Amino acid sequence: MKFKLPGDPREFDVELTAIPGGAVQARINGDEEIVSAIESTPGGGGIVRIGRRAARIYSTRQRGSTWVSIGPAQFEFITVEPRSARRAHGLTTPEVTAPLPGKVVRLPVTEGQQVASGDVLVVLEAMKMETALHAESPAVIKQIRVTVGQTVDHGAVLVVLSPAPSPTKGAADPAAR
Repeated sequence: MKFKLPGDPREFDVELTAIPGGAVQARINGDEEIVSAIESTPGGGGIVRIGRRAARIYSTRQRGSTWVSIGPAQFEFITVEPRSARRAHGLTTPEVTAPLPGKVVRLPVTEGQQVASGDVLVVLEAMKMETALHAESPAVIKQIRVTVGQTVDHGAVLVVLSPAPSPTKGAADPAAR
C-alpha cells in the first residue's frame, strides 16, 4: 500500500510479509528491508523488536488515516489511492471495526440510515477516554452488530455499511421523468 505523512509530498510504498515464528518483513519503497518480531500485549498494542531494540506500538484507523504510536512518538499516515479506484468502489470500507478493546458508550445511528463522510457511527470508551469512529465515505447503515454498554475486543466488527445511493440516479435517467 502507498502511504504519506500529512504535509509531506513524498509517498511511501510499504509491503509487509508475515514470516513464520511471529516475525514480519517490511519493505519500504522497494529497497529497505527490516525483519522484526511482533509480540501482542494486553490492551491491543504490541512490542516490535528489530535486532536488539524494542519499542511498544499501538495503531488505530480513523477517518481515512492510520495513527501509529511508537514509544513516545506518534505518526499519522494517509492511505494514497488512485482517484479512479476510489470512485469505482463507492465505499471506502464496508465494515467498521474496533481499533481497540473497549465499551460501546454511544451508537448515534440506526440500521437503514444514510450517513455522510465524517458522521459519527460509534463511540467507544477505553481507559476513561472516548474514541469516536466516523464514516469514511457516504454510506447506508446495513447492520449494527453491537449495543450500547457492550464490551468489544480489538478488531470486532461494530457496523456493516453498504454504498450510499447515487444522488443523481433519478435525474440522469430520462425514463424516471
